[in-house]
Amino acid sequence: MPAVGDTAPDFTLTAQDKSSVTLSEMRGGRVILAFYPAAFTGVCTKEMCTFSDGMASLESCGSSVLGISVDSPFSNSAFAEANDISFPLLSDVHRETVDAYGIALDDFVISGYTVAQRSIFVVEADGNIGYAWVADNPGQEPDYEAVMAHCASP
Repeated sequence: MPAVGDTAPDFTLTAQDKSSVTLSEMRGGRVILAFYPAAFTGVCTKEMCTFSDGMASLESCGSSVLGISVDSPFSNSAFAEANDISFPLLSDVHRETVDAYGIALDDFVISGYTVAQRSIFVVEADGNIGYAWVADNPGQEPDYEAVMAHCASP
């Protein structure tokens, strides 16, 4: 699992609008990587909506958000539309990114089903990780105020 100060593992994933998003192409601004286990679940909905509601303040300090799950682009599209989520939700259906970040959560709800462990990584403008948090369990929410405060700092 990458730690604060490490270079963030790069990825290219498909967003809910079927566009490709590459992390390294976003250098120059902070990027919040918000990994979530599953669209349309209670805690995931609250988390993605909390970040969506905070987008104006995040954008004003040069930060953007990417939600990442193992859900398909079609599920993420319906999830974004149903909840007015204003940032890209990326599909890691092959689990390469959750593996690269060391946050694969096995046997989620059913045996053999691997999802993203709820976690937050803030990638700084230079591509290094400046903030990292991984939930102890999928029902735990991030400290939104701590994430927002980090992103508002110079």
